[in-house]
Amino acid sequence: MVQPSFRQFQGTPTYLTDEALEAAVNCALALERPLLIKGEPGTGKTLLAHAVAEAQGLQIIHWPVKSTTKAQDGLYVYDTVQRLYDARFGDGDVKDIRRYIRLGPLGQAFSSPERKVLLIDEVDKADLEFPNDLLHELDRMQFTVSETGDEVTARHRPIVIITSNNEKELPDAFLRRCVFHFIDFPSEELMRRIVRVHHPALDQHLVDQAVVAFYELRMVPRLRKKPSTSELIDWLSVLARSEVGAERLRRELPLPFAGVLLKKEQDHVALSEHRSGGPRRR
Repeated sequence: MVQPSFRQFQGTPTYLTDEALEAAVNCALALERPLLIKGEPGTGKTLLAHAVAEAQGLQIIHWPVKSTTKAQDGLYVYDTVQRLYDARFGDGDVKDIRRYIRLGPLGQAFSSPERKVLLIDEVDKADLEFPNDLLHELDRMQFTVSETGDEVTARHRPIVIITSNNEKELPDAFLRRCVFHFIDFPSEELMRRIVRVHHPALDQHLVDQAVVAFYELRMVPRLRKKPSTSELIDWLSVLARSEVGAERLRRELPLPFAGVLLKKEQDHVALSEHRSGGPRRR
């Protein structure tokens, strides 16, 4: 296996970071361990993997985990259906089983002639055995195709980034093998910088007032789904296109286009009840 080299990660022009996140990424790169990222939805967990790939000049392989995903799916799949079809209609040599082996995301990362970033996205969606089933392959960086006896060994150790929304507890044995970082929700100051990356031409007064309203909204009691960073970015796009100025945003109740921020009926009710007591505006 080729000994990997890496550049110190300091974010990218479109992905802003803090020192703690940069330290976690660089620690994982130095130790060649998977980086496990947790945080509430919308804090940039998935985008981090793309930022790391961009910063390292590597391609990314995205493995979105679902409730039905098995660890085997990441290694390879034996396409028996295609083989039966070919046997019935005489298309191809069905004796060659290797023709029907389809590498999964992990298998592709191992077999690639170039180093890759492997994103295992939302690992906690799968059943509890899924993380443990990955341990052996992630440790050894190789696996065997049982149907052919072929061994697939990583030519280059991929950079593995694993995200979790904290829906399930992950096994201790799995956690021991990872570098861990929890992405805190951005402060107001960092959020303004993030907004500037996406909306560099927006009026500063509008940005300031929108960020204030956004954080006030996140503090409303009994919200079932707090708005995320991506929803703030979308909301500002709508405000700008509708020519909603900072003054209107300051005085208008309820918030204009609140449906961009709140996606549950109960949250709209909670906002209305909260606002009936009088909003706070800066």
